Amino acid sequence: MPRPRKSLINLSDTPYYHCVSRCVRRAYLCGEDNQTGRSYEHRRQWVEDRLLFLAEVFCVDVCAYAVMSNHTHVVLRINKQKADSLSVRDVIRRWHQLYKGMLLSQRYIDPVQSTTLSEAEIETIKSLAEIYRTRLYDISWFMRLLNEYIARRANKEDDCTGHFWEGRFKSQALLDEASLAACMAYVDLNPVRACLANTPEESNHTSIQKRINAAKSNRQPAQLLPFAGNPCNTIPDGLPFQLQDYIELVELSGRHIQPNKKGKIDDSASPILTRVGLANNDWNEMVTGIETAFKSSVSLDKLIRRRRKYADCA
Repeated sequence: MPRPRKSLINLSDTPYYHCVSRCVRRAYLCGEDNQTGRSYEHRRQWVEDRLLFLAEVFCVDVCAYAVMSNHTHVVLRINKQKADSLSVRDVIRRWHQLYKGMLLSQRYIDPVQSTTLSEAEIETIKSLAEIYRTRLYDISWFMRLLNEYIARRANKEDDCTGHFWEGRFKSQALLDEASLAACMAYVDLNPVRACLANTPEESNHTSIQKRINAAKSNRQPAQLLPFAGNPCNTIPDGLPFQLQDYIELVELSGRHIQPNKKGKIDDSASPILTRVGLANNDWNEMVTGIETAFKSSVSLDKLIRRRRKYADCA
């Protein structure tokens, strides 16, 4: 029986979550229909564009993503602090990028009409803004506005009605730095594992390709949560890794996972592995087991306990 969403997403545990949405149709989200020969590849760009647009509107940061043939992966971070810092007008303006909004809220953000509002109307707007504020850092609302948009657009193109996605998106809590790095690498390596690309930089419609292309110009993509290095008071908000370390980590993980490629993960090759305390076999098991070995949450502690359980049963 599925667990309630509120029990799967809890800010007191972690702000990081891995979300997966899968299609219900034979025709697939993207790719080519073998029966008709019709290509749906252009829909990958739909998903990527919508995802990055929502990242600019919501107070939910995109850490990693991959758009596959019949499913999508995203690693998200809830940024409640950012949502709390927004003014009432900022909240209303952001929400109006998603919905038309009420007539009262439209009047509030209009420089001329806002001066004619009564105190009671202003209080109503403030109460409404608090509802919008909580939605702006709600992953369920984020995924809803991603999946609904794609489903409606695909149904219109296919000239049909009905469900496009299997159901609710699946979510996993990423409880520590090890699980965050492992899950991001798992998501970024999806096209390589599926033999859709030979290398991460050739993996279209993924966050790793976007990050690598930006890194060539000595920058980080504005729509993605940046890498900020080891977290401390003097370092800007962002992912607690170095960009170069992460790119090397993805490359080494990809070489180790693919049976037709030579090489293995070496502890000395990436400082991330040393910092989170993972040995080679631990890291490989965590990366390859994101969806199979773990269910509602991912952590190094869970991996260790799982290994002990199987060792006791042996």
